Amino acid sequence: MKYIELFTDGACSGNPGPGGWGVVLRYNGHEKELSGGEKETTNNRMELTAAIMGLSALKEPCKVRLVTDSKYVSDGITKGWAESWRKNNWRKADKKPALNPDLWEKLLDLISKHEVTIDWVKGHAGHPENERCDSLAVEFYKKLQENL
Repeated sequence: MKYIELFTDGACSGNPGPGGWGVVLRYNGHEKELSGGEKETTNNRMELTAAIMGLSALKEPCKVRLVTDSKYVSDGITKGWAESWRKNNWRKADKKPALNPDLWEKLLDLISKHEVTIDWVKGHAGHPENERCDSLAVEFYKKLQENL
């Protein structure tokens, strides 16, 4: 099974507002960068989308180290929150609707195809790949802002 490092970040100008996501995939000394965004979105949606797009780029089941600065993504998976929300018809423990069920559903389905470990890193703290992902995300939403 191939070992992939997947670095992700999302960014938003306003929340909601124009947003972007960035991904750096690393395999066997090679890197691939991906980015995208939406004209009207939230930071959390961009964080989830970054992870989804990174995992979607993999063509076969892999061992994946997913590195994110999003506690929302990290805790949602590692603490089992997203799985619980799904089992409870996208309701949280307090019975309120879980946010972003469409994206969580996609992310959970993708994670089930791979062996994924998640590492949380502090954002804007000099982590080279996280900084690169942030730059990709910000560059993308700035392009969106220019076209508004």
